[in-house]
Amino acid sequence: MLFEALGRRALFALEPETAHRVSIAALKSGLPLSFPHLADARLAVSVAGLTFPNPLGMAAGYDKNAEVPDALLKLGFGFAEVGTITPLPQAGNPRPRIFRLRDDLAVINRLGFNNEGHDAAAARLAKRTGGGLVGVNIGANKESADRLADYVAGVKRFAPLAAYLSVNISSPNTPGLRNLQAREALAELLARVVAARNEMAERGVGRRTPLFLKIAPDLDEAQVGLIAATLRRHGIDGVIATNTTLARDAVAGLPHAGETGGLSGRPVFEASNRVVRWLRAALGPGFPIVGVGGVMSGADARAKREAGADLVQLYTGLIYRGPALVTEAARALRG
Repeated sequence: MLFEALGRRALFALEPETAHRVSIAALKSGLPLSFPHLADARLAVSVAGLTFPNPLGMAAGYDKNAEVPDALLKLGFGFAEVGTITPLPQAGNPRPRIFRLRDDLAVINRLGFNNEGHDAAAARLAKRTGGGLVGVNIGANKESADRLADYVAGVKRFAPLAAYLSVNISSPNTPGLRNLQAREALAELLARVVAARNEMAERGVGRRTPLFLKIAPDLDEAQVGLIAATLRRHGIDGVIATNTTLARDAVAGLPHAGETGGLSGRPVFEASNRVVRWLRAALGPGFPIVGVGGVMSGADARAKREAGADLVQLYTGLIYRGPALVTEAARALRG
């Protein structure tokens, strides 16, 4: 497998962001991959009008510039989400900005939506020749004078190219971004992105691309309930729970625990599951929920499903477990 071919020890000897670029380069090179075949009809699931060959996806954050979505699908993922992509390219925050917390299978990042912008990602996605479901995670530039307009621009640019669109308002690394989760701001945002999506469909530029909202784990039950009601009211097609956390209780005392940024991996597992349960209770059966956060094993993926998720995503688990986790987790979600 890819992870074993490169060598876990070799990758972990590299600075985290360098290791990430090495892994992207390896996938782009077409390095031969070896993994058990996952063509199993029992794994298929229909969500938001889409049929996923299996319910396990690669979360946003890994393939920020849509460089390797098809290579990720070949690892066995049922879908891949690229981004976060902003209208204009931006460098993100100064390095170092990724920190491994190995003792707790966790990562802290403060990347800050570093990406090459709409034009570069759209050009790559337009050249895709393979099948498979690829979602696009859209965001706003840090220095934007109108962040809502940035999301509208993302919808219009990627609606014809994406299986679904994920509206990311929950990154902790763009100052003020999470304020868009508040009731009035969220209502305005959702109204505008839905209108943009519907306009594109009415113009015949692509189909009625499903819209998902990605939210934070650092919310209480009342806040989640308000978000759920707003999703329903504006006709959003699904919700992704959750992004990284600002909480540090679970990693107190570990090296790098004091670094600013979003914490992912095992420590966010329970907080993410809690938000998924609150969402399911508030939204009822049938509303699409994607669970993400802390999936390190097949049992973890199954726990997301049991909490109420229809689909499950992972990222940090891939860093620590390698591609073997993809097959293990997908099989655990069978049935």
